[in-house]
Amino acid sequence: MGKTRTLTGAFLAIATLTATGCSGSGTPSTETASAPADASKASGTITVLTQRTDLIKSGAMKAYAAEFNKVYPKIKVKFEGLTDYEGEVKIRMNTDKYGDVLMIPAAVAKNDYPKFFAPLGSSIEMADKYRFSDKSEVNGKTYGIAQFGTANGFVYNKALWKKAGITAWPDSPQEFIADLKAVKAKTGSTPYYTNFKDGWPLVQWSANIGSVSCDKEANNKLAGAVSPWKAGSELGVIDNLLFDIVKDGLSEKDPSTTNWEASKSKLAKGEIGSMMVGSWAITQMRDAAEKAGKSPDDIGYMPVPVQQDEGQQCATLVSDYQQAVNIHSDHKEAARAWIDWFTEKSGYSAKEGAVPTLKSAPMPDTLKEFVDNDVMFVERSERKTGTVNDIDNAAEIGLNKPDYRQKLIDIARGAQKGSTESYFGELNKKWNDAAKTAGS
Repeated sequence: MGKTRTLTGAFLAIATLTATGCSGSGTPSTETASAPADASKASGTITVLTQRTDLIKSGAMKAYAAEFNKVYPKIKVKFEGLTDYEGEVKIRMNTDKYGDVLMIPAAVAKNDYPKFFAPLGSSIEMADKYRFSDKSEVNGKTYGIAQFGTANGFVYNKALWKKAGITAWPDSPQEFIADLKAVKAKTGSTPYYTNFKDGWPLVQWSANIGSVSCDKEANNKLAGAVSPWKAGSELGVIDNLLFDIVKDGLSEKDPSTTNWEASKSKLAKGEIGSMMVGSWAITQMRDAAEKAGKSPDDIGYMPVPVQQDEGQQCATLVSDYQQAVNIHSDHKEAARAWIDWFTEKSGYSAKEGAVPTLKSAPMPDTLKEFVDNDVMFVERSERKTGTVNDIDNAAEIGLNKPDYRQKLIDIARGAQKGSTESYFGELNKKWNDAAKTAGS
């Protein structure tokens, strides 16, 4: 994965953590990690683990720490950048030495959060102030605060689509396919790019669960024997669209040769028409446009092409990595001070063009078109994510892994036998069988 990409909770692989979190240090305190009452007296040296090795290398994290120290002069912040964040942190969590502040790895089962992280406050209190708080809520307490969130949809080259004669967003899957056909016929560019080889971009499609029905409970409703790929369902609509794009020859010719980093420049230059990716990528695409001598204004963002009554289109909002306090930390107060400041005062989410965790903060400029066109933002509830993940793992499907969509693409392009009917029927059976035990 490119280091310039920020991982989001929506597409992190779900695995089982072998760590116990005990490490021979005795029973850790369950005391709430509260912010200091007096900033001038708060002290301690804390280590913050991050996957943003690029921001450490550029000096950006050091600059954030310098601003933090203007408020908390006696707290020293050290950063540790991890390229393979998930893999390295999972190993370290077999000890009690996994930093003071860390992003909650996807490998930790939600119900195990109290074993590894200090509670940050009551879920009711946190929900009043922050978006995405139920993602880390266990038994009435919240264990993480999102760095930021991401809206979901398609990044596209507006200049290229205009060249193809398209001036309005498609509002149905059929219209989206027709638009892609127009891009191919009138420009010769690749209308859609799957990023098949890198894999993780295929998981981006799962982040849109909730966009089809405009239902914040859509992901929670997967917690049962519900045949998730039945006709008209969230996943049925989403994955049918991907299948049809590939089947109709509207994606790259050889998906085994795709390259994420190269795709940014290709989209910026108009060699690619569109990609499914979170709104966090908009700034990266605009940067790529500038480097290619193109206008950043050529980069646009559109919602999933489904329209509800009265023309309403929706976009899900999902949490990025959530920052937590190591339950073994000797400086929980200082750690919490950093999390609160970084979330509320650093300007990090705005700089990244991301959805702010703080409910009182405005949407970023990157989503201006969504705001101007009255796209409804659906903050997707993660209340039953633990159960959904248990079913998903037992079914061995992987909503947060690329494999099943890679097979879908292979079926669509004729590399494997099958149809959407046979494949979705197989997925539904696996899910429903798993739900009888894992979801109970």
